[in-house]
Amino acid sequence: MTDDLRPAGTPTLEDVARAAGVSRATVSRVINGVRNVDPAIQEAVRRAVALTGYAPNRAARSLVTRRTDAIALVVSGAGVEPESPDGGPAADAADPESGSSFTAQVFADPFFGRVVTGVVNYLRPRGMHPVLMFAETSRAREDVVSFLRQGSADGALVVSTHAEDPLPALLTDAGLPAVLYARPARPVRISYVDLAHQDGARLAAEHLVARGCRRIATITGPLNVPAGQERLAGFRDTMARLGHPYIPIAEGQFTQESGEAAMERLLVEHPDLDAVFAANDLMAMGACHVLREHGRRVPEDVAVIGFDDSSAASACRPPLTTIRQPVEAMAAEMARLLIERLSKPDGAATSVIFEPALVVRDSA
Repeated sequence: MTDDLRPAGTPTLEDVARAAGVSRATVSRVINGVRNVDPAIQEAVRRAVALTGYAPNRAARSLVTRRTDAIALVVSGAGVEPESPDGGPAADAADPESGSSFTAQVFADPFFGRVVTGVVNYLRPRGMHPVLMFAETSRAREDVVSFLRQGSADGALVVSTHAEDPLPALLTDAGLPAVLYARPARPVRISYVDLAHQDGARLAAEHLVARGCRRIATITGPLNVPAGQERLAGFRDTMARLGHPYIPIAEGQFTQESGEAAMERLLVEHPDLDAVFAANDLMAMGACHVLREHGRRVPEDVAVIGFDDSSAASACRPPLTTIRQPVEAMAAEMARLLIERLSKPDGAATSVIFEPALVVRDSA
């Protein structure tokens, strides 16, 4: 780190070192994110930085560290565009409206806002900043890989919305540092964070049975993604262990609209059901809406449990009993793993699995 490019009169590393009572080299190590610095010393340096008003010169820092301090936060969509009759990509695959639809869907889901919050809250105190990118087409995925190869960002945090998404493999094949939110559907040598989904579904099943519910159904997530599969498997297994071998299911797509449609199907096929476990809060909210329209009281007639503990759980009427997924903490851990990878480029891929928790409110 050098102060040579710093305008005269602005705080320097020496000013911070004097204020913190440490050496200039120690200040440089803290500011550059070196991990083996005593936490008390790190805190003293951070206080000195705030006191002096020191701001690292990013141009100089990049010359020394070869880092941009920018992280690509990538929301990646469907793996394969539809094909036209001649075998090429369909015209609407490149349609700007298609991209607008994808981004609108992303911003409508409270999950993604929680991911951004967790990432920003972790990166900002470390002088790093996310660059939001969308990769819903093959061209957009190529752009992400090129962006990273050109050194425009130090690595990628990837949130994939589709089981067949090729982006994680593209990044690892290119040797680019990346961390994934949720276990990939196919084996890829990439670090990831995830939730113990089956344990969360087990908590939901146990709670419904303990309430005395006996005719219990579930609205699953998309069954081509690991989270949807595992939440269903965990729920079915626990219900079987509790003496309920048959559980009616209706598949949803993690949207409120799909939850409404699934609830309509379940009421037609199983009008006497007394409980529903929905694999996320948006679908549970949709289920509650349909139940009200059909004159069913929640939870007196039909108990409803969601999954995620998102803002939708609090906004729902009645407020949802749900399974908490600590998204902000998981996103922060994803960022930590990436920074660790940047400091140890040859390190092995790893995984961190978080535990769910039952949050009891009024719906069950």
